[in-house]
Amino acid sequence: MEQVNNRKIIHVDMDAFYASVEQRDTPDLHGKPVAVGGSRQRGVVAAASYEARQFGVRSAMASSIAIRKCPDLIFVKPRFDVYKAVSQQIRTIFAQYTPLFEPLSLDEAYLDVTDNLAEHDSATQTAQAIKDQIRQETALTASAGVSYNKFLAKLASDYLKPDGLFVIKPHQGSFFVEGLAVGQFHGVGRVTALKMNQLGIFTGLDLRQQDEAFLTRHFGKVGHHYYSIARAIDHRPVTPNRERKSVGSETTFEQDLLDPADLTEALHPLLASVWSYCERTGVLGRTVTLKVKYSDFQQITRSRTVLSSISGLSLFTQVSLDLLASLLPLPKGVRLLGVSLSSLQSVSAVPEGQLKLGF
Repeated sequence: MEQVNNRKIIHVDMDAFYASVEQRDTPDLHGKPVAVGGSRQRGVVAAASYEARQFGVRSAMASSIAIRKCPDLIFVKPRFDVYKAVSQQIRTIFAQYTPLFEPLSLDEAYLDVTDNLAEHDSATQTAQAIKDQIRQETALTASAGVSYNKFLAKLASDYLKPDGLFVIKPHQGSFFVEGLAVGQFHGVGRVTALKMNQLGIFTGLDLRQQDEAFLTRHFGKVGHHYYSIARAIDHRPVTPNRERKSVGSETTFEQDLLDPADLTEALHPLLASVWSYCERTGVLGRTVTLKVKYSDFQQITRSRTVLSSISGLSLFTQVSLDLLASLLPLPKGVRLLGVSLSSLQSVSAVPEGQLKLGF
């Protein structure tokens, strides 16, 4: 078990951030199902209000599917300049409590309040004060998780959304983790959760019962991470001014794919996932990289860098499909397909003439 340290970590996550800003600024949208993103056939939902989520609408979902799930869904074009301005307000609030805060995107961040500037008696009091100040200054709600490491604080912030505050104390960490389904662990995606289930691993307790050699044999280097989080161990520090260099998505197929049409179809949800992240975080990129792993585990990548930032899903899709076409005809079956976008920069740093987002 972990040698529990005395760190006090808060994870703050704004509730349905983009959609909530739109509902705040347009009273007619209050209480209605709202999606931020493009409503056209190839559009993608960047964010959904809680009213829309009740119908199953989620971020990264194709707009056409979202409309089928919620016929009354109201689409709103994203306003990145507004979201960025509100995000800066929130970061200014964080700085009043600690210099050690690590933004993950425009709407979430980790804070290390072990030594907090407000001199509250507990991290829980600090988290509540931050939530109250965010509501007072922005008219928006945030959820917060409090614990002794980043992994648990992230889990805690998701536990009582929206407008929640949940604490996992040092003596509760191991017990809390063992009762969770592995799919609830941050960093365990659908494909990995399915693979774990096939190995008889369904909960945190099941995962904890596996030794490190078993996990690295089946999951590679990330197996070390799974071994640790199953024991509520996470020594990562809160790192201010963290900059992400790339964003990507990949999937491993249950059966190897040989048909180019199947690969093209499988590529679209990966593109939607990456583009949804770009929209949520307000970043764009210039370099597209396609990753393919063949049935014999040979892995290859193909990349293309464009002159100016890729400012629309349609262009991102076209470049990715061109890279895929360069690999045809397929020499053998494909077991994994991935796509990533790098050379990232903030939307606010891109010349205005490039921001043709295709909505």
